Amino acid sequence: MSEMADAIRELTQEKGCSLDSVKQTIENTLRAAYKRTFGTADNCVITFADDMSEVTVASRKVIVDTAYNAVTEIELEDALELSPDCELGDEIDIIVDPKTFNRSAVSVGKQETHKGLSESFKDKLYNEYKDKVGEIIIGYFQREYNGNIYVDLGKVEGVLPKKYQSPREIYQKNDRIKAYVVDLKRISSGLQLVLSRTDPKFVQSILELEVPEIQDKTVEIKKIVRDAGYRTKIAVSTSKEDIDPVGSCVGPKGMRIQNVIRELYGEKIDVLRYSDDPAVFIKNALSPAEVNRVVILDDEKKTALAIVNDEQFSVAIGKNGQNVRLANRLCDWTIDVNTEEQAAKLDLSEMVTRKAAELFSNNAAVEPDEISVVADLPGVNQEVAAKLAENGFDDIEKFIDAYENDQIGEIEGVTADDLAEVNKIIHENVEFVEDEGAESETENTTEETAAEEEEEYFCPECGAKITLDMTKCPSCGVEFEFEEDEE
Repeated sequence: MSEMADAIRELTQEKGCSLDSVKQTIENTLRAAYKRTFGTADNCVITFADDMSEVTVASRKVIVDTAYNAVTEIELEDALELSPDCELGDEIDIIVDPKTFNRSAVSVGKQETHKGLSESFKDKLYNEYKDKVGEIIIGYFQREYNGNIYVDLGKVEGVLPKKYQSPREIYQKNDRIKAYVVDLKRISSGLQLVLSRTDPKFVQSILELEVPEIQDKTVEIKKIVRDAGYRTKIAVSTSKEDIDPVGSCVGPKGMRIQNVIRELYGEKIDVLRYSDDPAVFIKNALSPAEVNRVVILDDEKKTALAIVNDEQFSVAIGKNGQNVRLANRLCDWTIDVNTEEQAAKLDLSEMVTRKAAELFSNNAAVEPDEISVVADLPGVNQEVAAKLAENGFDDIEKFIDAYENDQIGEIEGVTADDLAEVNKIIHENVEFVEDEGAESETENTTEETAAEEEEEYFCPECGAKITLDMTKCPSCGVEFEFEEDEE
């Protein structure tokens, strides 16, 4: 059996199988041959020498007076010849020479050996490569079949399915291929690694190798979206104010990002700064387009409007809508892109005002009557609010009083339409409640004034409510005068 011991050592050295797995395989082989010869392996005992120089096979038999089963029983008389100290009921191991096994038993043993060694080899490879899933691996183009590319990875084979191939990449025999391992599968010949060059994590892994700040967690990749072969968008952030996350990824003179682009065979990459503010993030996500402003239409439904100049419209949309589509996926928002001319046809102030009004009504912590200054009004033009504040009209009540009495006068940079818009927003969002002092003052008015107040007047142009002391409509600005009734 020394030849078998030599074979065991050869297997452990050449195939890389563990000694225990080889011993288990040989034991299973001998048991299979034993069972084929004797009809059962329940009483088969296999023993290995400590130095693996010998392997013995024995039949364990019970000592009886009369043996009815020659495989599992032995008569006392025969047992005493082998061991003088044995007694009835004892068990005795009788050595069996494997060379006496019949031919079919040897064939079964060989099959079992092949199967056992194959499984042992697969287990070893699986344990070696199971941690490779989620990592970058390098191999060489071997062959192509049905659009799938098979990659030589050394001990195992890799497959790059057609759906995981970039449309701009073409390979020839022995070309070097770097790919991302997405799965590990057992096949009849061993193991197969499923590879991908379209997975966003492939770009992330390459970027991590190129950018030290990502490796040490100074810069964090928030999200990556790809249209493989054409464009990738990467959102990055950092918690350190002195670090530029975008600049770190781009690198000096763009060297870092150029290395990534080269690996992706020229695929365009937009690296942009992540922001918790959706309006800012959407504006960044539409890079390389320059966005003038972003209007959040519905927070709950995550819909927004990005407004750009005419020359930036095609850039923001991208070829076949690619740029805005990737921005939607990056931000998880539905983004509509309009030019300034298109946006001018929309009543954006009404959209924003309605949104703010809904926000106030749904938020118990913010009550509408808490708004006391013009700048706090939802949807108000902040430049107009600032100029009103400079001229002493930042208080809402003071503004209303001056506006209705035509006492605001001319303010540089503020038009009559601006004032009318502020007045409109105030009446849509602010509820005025008279205090007790106002009530007592009203009680002291003359009967003539009270009678006038009971009668209401409306603008003939827009229908806004007016009073007798007005000379023009506070809403549409049309001028008018009241004629006294002839008695």
